Amino acid sequence: MGLVRKRDMKKKAHPGQVQEEPPARVSRTQKKKEALSLQDLGIRLVKLSNKQLNKIGLPENVLAAVKAAQAITKHTPLDRQLQYIGALMRKCDPAPVQEFLDALEQGKRRQNTKSKRNEDS
Repeated sequence: MGLVRKRDMKKKAHPGQVQEEPPARVSRTQKKKEALSLQDLGIRLVKLSNKQLNKIGLPENVLAAVKAAQAITKHTPLDRQLQYIGALMRKCDPAPVQEFLDALEQGKRRQNTKSKRNEDS
């Protein structure tokens, strides 16, 4: 996107011309928050089984990066790989992945509450 210059914001529309709104500028903090949220999404993906990963329908490069992260046991290389997964997720749409993980987590919660009810009975 680019920087918004003051002179561009001060321009007025000519008669009969619709004035455009200035482009929204995304702050550095907001960009970092988005990057961290995608990295957290990567952490959740690494915790899934291969069967669950195949159900999501991830792009091949993201799927390969997640499987590589599952094989890493050292802390620092794992962090680096999770950052890489976050960078790959920026290039694709994370919404379907987020929805799948939320549905999966919600299903586990329901299962846990049912099992607790059965134990109490």
